[in-house]
Amino acid sequence: MDKTTLAKYLDHTLLKPNATKKDIVQICNEAKQYNTASVCVNSYWAKLVSEELKGTDVNTCCVVGFPLGAMSSKAKAFEATEAIKAGAEEIDMVINVGELIGGNDDAVLADIKAVVDAVHAENKLLKVIIETSFLNKDQKIRACELSEKAGADFVKTSTGFSSAGAKVEDVKLMRETVGDRLGVKASGGIHSYDEAIAMIDAGANRLGVSATIQILS
Repeated sequence: MDKTTLAKYLDHTLLKPNATKKDIVQICNEAKQYNTASVCVNSYWAKLVSEELKGTDVNTCCVVGFPLGAMSSKAKAFEATEAIKAGAEEIDMVINVGELIGGNDDAVLADIKAVVDAVHAENKLLKVIIETSFLNKDQKIRACELSEKAGADFVKTSTGFSSAGAKVEDVKLMRETVGDRLGVKASGGIHSYDEAIAMIDAGANRLGVSATIQILS
């Protein structure tokens, strides 16, 4: 795969809590240079990023309920709406992992659907982070099925803030579960061109990476 094509798979990501305005502007400039799919940031930076990316086809992507997912569904939906008002085109939300592990599927479904409804009301895209490092195979499948049932657009492996990031076998499992009905985003620990291609070959059609320049150079 050529680098120009690969760039459009990448969400150029900076989610560190100590990121400054200067850092955010820098990743926007890098995203414009390489023409990535999006710039993915914490929702506070939505306005700045959308302004920096104006006139390009690089989207503003914001994380919601990040990185733990253990806040109220109303709070997640509100954060998503505020991010969209500030210019976000895509939202990556974190599920309530504890409720999924505990078997409370109704709560997980309602949580995702609250954010789906908020995001789709604005005709924007929602990705659901299931945090695979905490889950067994059955839980990963269930998380994907609940995301699809709630109406999400993508399922995503990881926040990058847990014990492990994306794994090829998880991406394969997620793609097998959702078929071609949803997108699959691999995120966390992808640092090289070969690792990126392996995730795409496994079924990912979006990659969350902070090592964009390393991957594309």
